[in-house]
Amino acid sequence: MKKHFEKLKYFDAYYKPVDDLQERTFIGGTVSILCWLTIMFLSTVRCYEFFTNSETDESIYVDTSRSSKLWINLDFIIPRISCDYVALDAMDSSGEQHLHLEHNIFKRRLDLNGTPIAEPQSEKIGMKTFTIEETNNTESTTAKPVCGSCYGAEDPILNITCCNTCEEVKEAYRIRRWQIHETHIEQCKSSATSQQIEKAFKEGCQIYGYMEVNRVAGSFHIAPGQSFSINYVHVHDVQPFSSGQFNTSHIIRHLSFSRTKVIGHLNNPLDGSESYATEGGTMFHYYLKIVPTLYVLKHGETLETNQFSVTKYEKVMTPMSAESGMPGIFFSYELSALMVKVTDKDVPISHLVTDLCSIVGGVWIVAMFIDSICYRSAKLLEKIDLGKAS
Repeated sequence: MKKHFEKLKYFDAYYKPVDDLQERTFIGGTVSILCWLTIMFLSTVRCYEFFTNSETDESIYVDTSRSSKLWINLDFIIPRISCDYVALDAMDSSGEQHLHLEHNIFKRRLDLNGTPIAEPQSEKIGMKTFTIEETNNTESTTAKPVCGSCYGAEDPILNITCCNTCEEVKEAYRIRRWQIHETHIEQCKSSATSQQIEKAFKEGCQIYGYMEVNRVAGSFHIAPGQSFSINYVHVHDVQPFSSGQFNTSHIIRHLSFSRTKVIGHLNNPLDGSESYATEGGTMFHYYLKIVPTLYVLKHGETLETNQFSVTKYEKVMTPMSAESGMPGIFFSYELSALMVKVTDKDVPISHLVTDLCSIVGGVWIVAMFIDSICYRSAKLLEKIDLGKAS
């Protein structure tokens, strides 16, 4: 039996040198120490990555979910326009305003340095809607003892006879489609409107919160002026200013399309971005492609969210340009028909063992190669000094 075991030595791939034939050198000791330090460092890093990181498997398939709502989180700063002259509106792809919109949007007044100067105020999203036909058929049921001037806008056919308040004067001018200078209107001098005009460009505004809209392609925008519609046409009233006077520079602190926050997995490309207008009346347009995403965590929990890509376009709106539009910050979004599924997976322990073996073997072989070069170079130099080099 012993003879059979003795035959196994012929299969030995690891030759053992005789101790008397071994030579220890200074260079070899230095390389060995560096070799073991490198192995310990790389092995520690690999173990840390194994226990802290996880692998993900991504797949794409047709989105068959039936979610009827899209959650929009936003946090914008408009540093050069006051909150009184900033309006947020949301519309679907056909241009119709979103009705019965659930939201929780707030406005916060800022000074020109970005410091809050007032408590946040809830913002109402929605346009004042009226038609000329409705105005013609509207009759006042309250007797007014005083008939104020409408400053040339009086027209009995349009039922515009008396204007006792600033709002009545403004509505009369809207119906006549005239520009109004509120500082010249007596009814507006004693109202808060004149104060709003004075601070229009002396303050900034932060708009933040969320909106829940129908899960269809649509858009939302932040634009100067009061938004309303005349005969179902969406317009913004910036009187007594012109569109070119508004600086639409803005900072996007956050924008996402998810009710659930996925920490460490989702990257929102517009977070922290800043855009500055070099001219007044600049229109910033962002085109967003929203991709539904499903995250499956290690313990089986699923998180539904949305990723998006973005393309930015800007242009200056001037009275001389033939382009249509108005200054502001516009977002148009479309929903992809495909969904991305991201699955977190545990890394098998065999991967860690294989990597550690690769680290030890690889570093050890490289160190032997370096030591061999240094040893042979030193021996060659000795022979040269003795004149024995061939």
